[in-house]
Amino acid sequence: MKGIPNMGNILKQAQQFQSKVAKLQEELGERTVEASAGGGMVVVVANGRQEIVSIKIDPEVVDANDVDMLQDLIIAAVNDALERAKKMVNEEMGKLTQGLNLPNIPGLM
Repeated sequence: MKGIPNMGNILKQAQQFQSKVAKLQEELGERTVEASAGGGMVVVVANGRQEIVSIKIDPEVVDANDVDMLQDLIIAAVNDALERAKKMVNEEMGKLTQGLNLPNIPGLM
């Protein structure tokens, strides 16, 4: 039957792709991005698994009378770090899937 792709070949390619995705996810888990708020007063590092790896807070920003400001700086830096990590993952997955006609599958990228 002409026009029907070899199913075994398709499955093999799918397994190879799955292996590449798993390897990339592992590598991205080791890569980090950094974000800051308040002119560097709060610095947050996140990895490619979108986990917060570290938070550094400059002692000058710690003021018992203005806890709200510190909380806002932490939230801003964490959100920025997670957004940067997500962007990094999407860019790397985009390189891996370039040229593939994949449907938009939530959670894939």
